[in-house]
Amino acid sequence: MNETGSKTLSLGTDPDAALEAAREAVASGQCVVFPTDTVYGIGCAAFDSKAVSGLLEAKKRGSDMPPPVLIAESSMLRALAAQVPEAAKKLVVRFWPGALTIIVRAQRSLPLDLGDTQGTVAVRVPDHDQARALLRRTGPMAVSSANVSGEPAATSVREAHRMLGDAVAVYLDGGRASGAAPSTIVDFTGPEDGRVLRQGAIDLEALREVVPELQAG
Repeated sequence: MNETGSKTLSLGTDPDAALEAAREAVASGQCVVFPTDTVYGIGCAAFDSKAVSGLLEAKKRGSDMPPPVLIAESSMLRALAAQVPEAAKKLVVRFWPGALTIIVRAQRSLPLDLGDTQGTVAVRVPDHDQARALLRRTGPMAVSSANVSGEPAATSVREAHRMLGDAVAVYLDGGRASGAAPSTIVDFTGPEDGRVLRQGAIDLEALREVVPELQAG
């Protein structure tokens, strides 16, 4: 819980000041809300287990639904993953930044405590300039949709604030989000060529143009 009250800052008025305020909040273990290429997200430092607990608490969500990690550049994937299969590399080259989330085995040495992950991590590079600008300042962030579990995902700061209130330190207002379909999730912790866990914005046909042996969910 953010004890000092939340603040909303416009990314259109003074983006540098807004991004810096969000970076400071993340560095101090607090949650922030910001626009992505799909909906608004609530995020915190990925390696701060207390902050992640706060994120899950704000969403009224249990540790059995761990959040994915967003990164600014695809090159950062190797720092999070114990191994990146060749098929995963091909999909990343084709679809990042974009609506593709991949699940890989996490580096054992990393202080990642995102919930009940069984040693895995879900990773994505969002196709949103301001989201990536924030991630370049903060490093990897645990991010989930900005809503209370069971409620529709927020596509505006107003909607996010109504649900999350002072559990969030900084709200970054980037206008209405697209509300596009959620990311497609491909799991690379089982079959070598991956298995689709959730079909979202990227359909199976497009994925199989890159990895023909990709398994359907």
